Amino acid sequence: MSSTVFTSQQAGTARLTLPRVVHAEWIKFRSLRSSWITLAVAAVLTIGFGALFCWAVVSHWDRLPAREHADFTPAEHSLRSYFFAQMALGVLGVLSVTGEYSTGMIRASLSAVPKRLPVLWAKTLVFGAVAWVVATASALVAFFLGQAILSGKHIETTIGAPGVLRVVLGTGLYLTAIGLLAVALGTLIRNTAGGIAAVFGLLLVLPLVSEALPSDWQSHVVPYLPSNAGAALMHISRGPNEMAPWAGFGLLCGYVVVAMAGAALVLRRRDA
Repeated sequence: MSSTVFTSQQAGTARLTLPRVVHAEWIKFRSLRSSWITLAVAAVLTIGFGALFCWAVVSHWDRLPAREHADFTPAEHSLRSYFFAQMALGVLGVLSVTGEYSTGMIRASLSAVPKRLPVLWAKTLVFGAVAWVVATASALVAFFLGQAILSGKHIETTIGAPGVLRVVLGTGLYLTAIGLLAVALGTLIRNTAGGIAAVFGLLLVLPLVSEALPSDWQSHVVPYLPSNAGAALMHISRGPNEMAPWAGFGLLCGYVVVAMAGAALVLRRRDA
């Protein structure tokens, strides 16, 4: 993984500040083709599958049972594709850290920034900002495209309807938080395969395993898993045993903070 870092001469002639480290990390991020490809994949998954889901429901609307008609929420349906997009952003979050470890370039980065932690904060800021812009823009496009498709059966909604704006913008916030969690896991594990496996396990395997718990346990475990807690922000109405939207997203952010704290501790104590 090629990257641009401060040389020792530059570090000696220029004061090392967080904005300078952020600028260096931004150069690294934007110079990698894989970054833009993965972001494009996340956007295509969000928009493409969202449109596909809406087209599918329109084509079968007249044959759906009355209960499904009553439970249908057009805003959520057009954004169901977040499930796929979170995997792409999770992979990119891991790669933003482990790519440097796999090539050994992390040694140059940490040599240029001896305190180390500014490197992690800079990576977090750069990735978080880019992920939020891409995820939010994709969610907006997916929503409006989906509603245009749903209008064929007059089952669309508007951005001003109760709870809809929260669902749309919440999709961008949720995907950003998942990406940042992946950055922390990549820093903790320092291995691409291991980091990606951890992200997939957390988002896919753990919720499935929790469904196998006794029913009286599930209400005390399932709503508080990272993906389930954060997903509450993207629901129009609150389901049984589901956290309130902002409380659930707050819990997801708490997971991110704890993971970042662990990543910071490991980065400071472990050799590069």
